[in-house]
Amino acid sequence: MSEDHDGLTKVHIDLPNHWQSKGESMWARPLGDDLYEIHNVPFCAYGLNCLDVVLATADAPDLKPEIRKVVRRSGNQTLRVIYEGKTDRDQQNEIIDTIRGMDAWVERSSKTMICININPSADYQAICNYLFTLEQDGWLQYETCEERVAGSFDDLPDAA
Repeated sequence: MSEDHDGLTKVHIDLPNHWQSKGESMWARPLGDDLYEIHNVPFCAYGLNCLDVVLATADAPDLKPEIRKVVRRSGNQTLRVIYEGKTDRDQQNEIIDTIRGMDAWVERSSKTMICININPSADYQAICNYLFTLEQDGWLQYETCEERVAGSFDDLPDAA
């Protein structure tokens, strides 16, 4: 997506059980009636994808709107990749270029983590197969980002 944030606002989601972050804010286009279209790849949330339309309301006037539910799915899918220590920046870029060539785009979260938006027209399974092969060879770890807990965007709670 474009780095131009004109007309976009931040929406938020709490993620108390997530392994990396306890919450996430993302860019969204206000559509009116508390509806927003997500305009970046979610880095932590599950069951939420770029261009999904969500219902979000603020708990107080000074707080960002909190995502309550998905109203309309975009058809995009999200994957997250964490590179292993042996994967240098040039190798990371080669992997990213291959993924982009498979009708997907990438946002970098950190030096070792990327998030992938897979367009509805792309072959989701082919991209997963490619990443699985790299995972088996020790270059990276990846995860799919479908819903983990019904009615939530959070990860599963830790087993006690």
